Amino acid sequence: MVSPTVELLKSEIPLEQESVVLPQDVTGLVLVDISNGFCTVGAGNLAPREPNSQISEMIKESEKLARLFCEKKRPIIGFLDSHHPDKPEEPYPPHCIAGTDEANLVPALRWLENEPNVTIRRKECFDGYLGSTEDDGSNVFVDWVKKNQIKAILVVGICTDICVLDFVCSTLSARNLGFLTPLKDVVVYSHGCATFDVPIQVAKNTKGALVHPQEFMHHVGLYMAKQRGAKIASEVSFDAPKKL
Repeated sequence: MVSPTVELLKSEIPLEQESVVLPQDVTGLVLVDISNGFCTVGAGNLAPREPNSQISEMIKESEKLARLFCEKKRPIIGFLDSHHPDKPEEPYPPHCIAGTDEANLVPALRWLENEPNVTIRRKECFDGYLGSTEDDGSNVFVDWVKKNQIKAILVVGICTDICVLDFVCSTLSARNLGFLTPLKDVVVYSHGCATFDVPIQVAKNTKGALVHPQEFMHHVGLYMAKQRGAKIASEVSFDAPKKL
């Protein structure tokens, strides 16, 4: 059941989504933080406390897309939060500590680690774009786009309004500055994204917690991504690869 507040939000800042047809032979899939620490019930401080339908749908849709991309041998990059225990990520409690199962892909996607078309990038910050920067100044994500001549990326993952949005904003800015040639389109698949839920009653009784209504913030995250220039897709399909 959608709350009156969310209904009001959607009426005041309506989000127009579209059915997007992507070019199969030049599209890459980006998986953002689909790890146990954010998705598996009871797995950590930021994991859901009970089964969550939005997160479950996100995993299901992401797995479906991942299998399609692997079947077609198309490039996938997966970002995973992987934090050093002595480097907190404020304002959040310790989560996805490097070397723990929290920082690993959810069971439904763990098989991706053995796929030759998949790049896994562990990061120590919200933003997968910035988190791909190496000590020598190179960037794993930028190199992935250029090596595979990617013209469109399809983005899924968690959290819609935090790590997904941060990555999308940085990527769009980098594209606009010419750092990501030949990338043109950044597509966020709404059913392939999710965020977490901290109702106001829970936040009031939890020291340091910030109120974070799930459906409200999911909508805001998608809206802000569209404001930055992303396409927001309610449906995704792929055209046939071009014949040589």
